[in-house]
Amino acid sequence: MKMTSHYTFSPAGYRQRATIFSVMAVIIVAACILMGFDPSMLFTEFHYVIDLFMEMTPPNFHELWQDRTIGMAILETLSMAFMGTLIGGSIALVLAFLAAANTMPLAAVRLLVRAVLSFQRVIPSLFVILIFVAAVGLGPFAGMLTLVFSTIGTFGQLFTEIIENTQQEPEDAIYATGATRWQVIRYVILPQTLPSFTANLFYAYDINIRTAIGLGIFGGGGIGFQLFQAMRLLHYRDALALICLTVLLIVLTEKMSDALRGQLLGGGALK
Repeated sequence: MKMTSHYTFSPAGYRQRATIFSVMAVIIVAACILMGFDPSMLFTEFHYVIDLFMEMTPPNFHELWQDRTIGMAILETLSMAFMGTLIGGSIALVLAFLAAANTMPLAAVRLLVRAVLSFQRVIPSLFVILIFVAAVGLGPFAGMLTLVFSTIGTFGQLFTEIIENTQQEPEDAIYATGATRWQVIRYVILPQTLPSFTANLFYAYDINIRTAIGLGIFGGGGIGFQLFQAMRLLHYRDALALICLTVLLIVLTEKMSDALRGQLLGGGALK
């Protein structure tokens, strides 16, 4: 049986792929030069990483039970993520109704709110935590404020899209009966969007747990700050135990979040 090939050589396509490959190669080489990075160091210097890992093993899990501040640090991290999600999600929800075209008739208000949400989304959390640490000092309060800020920016736009993607026919039908905009929001839009809002808040909590741990290293308190202290004091075995505890905390939170979102959305798919 004769085999035929459906591939057709295209000079234009070849030039396009060659151009993309060349540009990527130039970017990679330029980045290595700017960073002073020698790719051969991945092979010649990697033994330092192995040596450090050997110093960290076995993890000192006994320290986790002896040090009572570890339990408090875990509670701080969970509280930071919970309050950041609750407050930030609530504010994001309000701003989403002001930014959605089918709930806010004033174009100027919509543009202003969307600009605020876009501005918050582009600011890195590590930059925000430095500002709040300088403003309110070290500790979980600065971390919580940072999570509020990042949650508003990330989920405000998502909530806006959820509101705008509601079915238009029920809205038109209830408007035809003489209902006000508030009544349409209460009896049409909220019933359609509330399951997705709640499910996405669980997703936000899952993300904020991970973020809260990272923020702790930069002064946000919680288990991240304990990990930073252990590494700074060269208590590597304690640090590995904290890393294992952190991984367990993230996995449990993720499983809980996935299960709750699955029940709310019917199939577990994020909407």
